[in-house]
Amino acid sequence: MELHEFFLALAMVLLGARLLAETASRLGIPAVIGELTAGLILGPSLLGWVSPSTPLEILAEIGIILLLFEVGMNTDVYRLARAGAKPVLVALTGFALPFALGASVSRYGYELPLMASLFIGGTLTATSIGITVRVLTDLRRRSSDEAQIIIGAAVLDDILGVLALAFLYQFAVIGEITPTSVGQVSLYIFLFVVLAPVTAKLVACVIDRYDRRSASPGLLVTMVVSLIMLFSYLAHLVGAPLILGGFATGIAMGHRFRLHVAHRLRVPFSATLNRALDAAPDLSERLEHQFRPLIHVFTPVFFVMVGVSLDLRAVDWGSTFVWKLALALLLIAIAGKGLAGYCIRESRLRQAVIGLAMVPRGEVGLIFTQVGLANGLLNTEAYAALLIVIALTTALPPLALKAIYARWRPEATPDGDGSGQMLRERP
Repeated sequence: MELHEFFLALAMVLLGARLLAETASRLGIPAVIGELTAGLILGPSLLGWVSPSTPLEILAEIGIILLLFEVGMNTDVYRLARAGAKPVLVALTGFALPFALGASVSRYGYELPLMASLFIGGTLTATSIGITVRVLTDLRRRSSDEAQIIIGAAVLDDILGVLALAFLYQFAVIGEITPTSVGQVSLYIFLFVVLAPVTAKLVACVIDRYDRRSASPGLLVTMVVSLIMLFSYLAHLVGAPLILGGFATGIAMGHRFRLHVAHRLRVPFSATLNRALDAAPDLSERLEHQFRPLIHVFTPVFFVMVGVSLDLRAVDWGSTFVWKLALALLLIAIAGKGLAGYCIRESRLRQAVIGLAMVPRGEVGLIFTQVGLANGLLNTEAYAALLIVIALTTALPPLALKAIYARWRPEATPDGDGSGQMLRERP
């Protein structure tokens, strides 16, 4: 792509995202649906003015990393910890059910090859945390109790999906999966998830100290963006999703994340360290204020590119096999994730919301299908069926969630975050 062509494509992506997001919002539809629709219209599915390209995909990746950074900043890790095993149960159920059912139906119901069936099952395990979080934000429910469970489950589900993709790819290439490789990658990711927020918190204190003494503006946002990119690189290095770097950095920068070193370590220097960690209570507010324009610019690029990546012209609309396979996989994709919400003890509303919020596949599902197609593991019919499933599971859940929240209302809470018990509206 020539430079001037890239600028034109970027202008169309940004304008299309803004116009259709605004239109969707005015119609009472989540804005993310407008941005996904802009991608379908501009992309190869309809007009063909914008096609997937490396520069746009890089900007889209920056957008989702910054979005997950914002999510991390607003995630209360202690509240998340109080949820206990609920996010884990939701993630594991939402991973195991679609994988087992999808692979079994593909293998024994439609007689597809073993590796193709496994890749189809892997595709159905995906959850797009970016789309899920954006929908909750549009509905003003990102601080709710159910959102904490959803975010925790979606992050874990993302990790499980990446591990499954790595192991399936290794099995496809060398014909076996070694226990050593499985254990090594899992250990690296676990250590990263535990250590990254702690390390980022210590670095944040240093950044804040120098920002207050800086003679030129912009040091804070520049250093934090650099830190986000560094941790995203480290996440990739250990085999974790790139977005995990942004999420871990955001948790560290959030005002809810504190390291009570003095109480736990009981060493002479720890009291001083604690004072340093708590010396900048307004750091999160300053970051949120300075990062908001970046997030508003880059994040829509990601959602538009998800739509651009869905080439619906590649679907053989006249093939009965494609439609039968797509219908079977769609039912599995919705039921497998939807039932995950009912494996924990919550109100019926929260169970339904949690299950629906885990349904969107988005870019994670596309990664699975593209890897399978590129390596000759998926034929064009299976690929077409999966595109239909990904498109529908990405577009329908936001509308369903909005309908549920329109019928039910949260009990008022002092902080107005809608985290109270949900009550059914009286006629």
